[in-house]
Amino acid sequence: MDRLSGLDASFLYLETPAQLMHVCGLIALDPGTMPEGYTFGGLKDAIERRVRDVPAFTRKLRKVPLGLDHPVWVHDRHFDIDRHVHRLALPQPGGYRELTELAGHLAGLPLDRSRPLWEMWVIEGYEGDKVVVFSKMHHATVDGVSGANLVSHLCSLEPDAEPLAPGPGSQPGHEPGHRELLGRAVLSAATRPLHAVRLLTPSVDLLAKTVGRARAGTAMAAPFSAPRTSFNGTITGHRAIAIADLDLEDIREIKSATGTTVNDVVLAVAGGALRSYLDDRGELPESSLLATVPVSVREESRRSHGANKVSALFARLGTDIEDPLERLRDMAEANRNAKEHHTAISADSLQDWAEFAAPRTFGLAVRAYAGLRLPEKHPVVHNLVISNVPGPPVPLYFMGAQILALYALGPVFHGAGLNITVMSNNGQVHVGIIACRESMPDVDDLVQRFPAELATLKAAVIGEQTTTPLRKPARQG
Repeated sequence: MDRLSGLDASFLYLETPAQLMHVCGLIALDPGTMPEGYTFGGLKDAIERRVRDVPAFTRKLRKVPLGLDHPVWVHDRHFDIDRHVHRLALPQPGGYRELTELAGHLAGLPLDRSRPLWEMWVIEGYEGDKVVVFSKMHHATVDGVSGANLVSHLCSLEPDAEPLAPGPGSQPGHEPGHRELLGRAVLSAATRPLHAVRLLTPSVDLLAKTVGRARAGTAMAAPFSAPRTSFNGTITGHRAIAIADLDLEDIREIKSATGTTVNDVVLAVAGGALRSYLDDRGELPESSLLATVPVSVREESRRSHGANKVSALFARLGTDIEDPLERLRDMAEANRNAKEHHTAISADSLQDWAEFAAPRTFGLAVRAYAGLRLPEKHPVVHNLVISNVPGPPVPLYFMGAQILALYALGPVFHGAGLNITVMSNNGQVHVGIIACRESMPDVDDLVQRFPAELATLKAAVIGEQTTTPLRKPARQG
């Protein structure tokens, strides 16, 4: 038995039929590298062998009586791989459009909470002989880093090699009874006020420092200061998905020439793509779009408990700046300030405060928030979520099949119906976009602008290199 952390549990409480809190992935595979050839039965059996000893794949939720505390994880003694790995075939002609339409449909289906919170859909017939695995894992189970670690348990460096990350042995333990769960919940509720008191002083200090940074112009962008767009409102449960590929070497060249970071370049490209997308629709706001950027605090966290060890910072994407180089420079400076500001925040602050999320109250509040369509009435908190996830720099094999592409897709929220995740993989950068279908029906139009925007930025960098250095010379002495 393992109690969910407050942050893990909050993703359960945030979930509604429209606001689904699972993380998806599209893994395109070349089955021709599999030593024994591809069959669905063989692939499913191989997955079962590798997940049976990994608790994250074999545990399910158990609610606490009266909702007095966060749920606990218990071992699923009736774990059945057939409930988690499914087989589908793409309709003809089995191309990009058929794949993304099917993926959008699957992304809009909730996970069954009576079982371990993950699924894989093995999709055959993509571009003739390719296989695609569409995976879903609930955010209560994984964040970006822990999700990548779980995927690595299913991958290897050679077609017939052992997995990269051997999973820990599963420890089923005892099944807690009603009285034990109730007793633990009462004890947790009794000690919660003491934890709140301990959090107040550092939180007040942080607020004072934030005010000081704001006056000095070095604070990160503030929430509730985003302009309104067509994808900032109440969402439905329908999803639209689009994917594209970029050359990692192009991004690195720009980074090196400008003295910026890969993340700066990725955000600048996203800002340019969003700017042109909105401008062509006559929807470009005068002020810049504001993105929430998840940040892993796994290395800095003092907590050993919980699957999610993340924080977030707010970043303006420079959609109000036409020149791509000026946008990149402006964003690089703003990101440095945001990172310094974020570093001053305790790595565990979000997890600490999430412990006070009340299961019943939180869930009712989310439903009321959507039912009253409040996202359309108050100032916009943020326009979208955008993540930059470092992936494997070398070829990987999923059950012996070489991974050709790996697209990550995060959840969308009421008030921010767009999520962009950029993930590197073996010299490429894969862009995955997921949106509420009603808020952004043509996600392809947006994703196709990413390669074009990267090319525009690279051309601007090359053009400026021929006239003047982009980086200031180091100060001597």
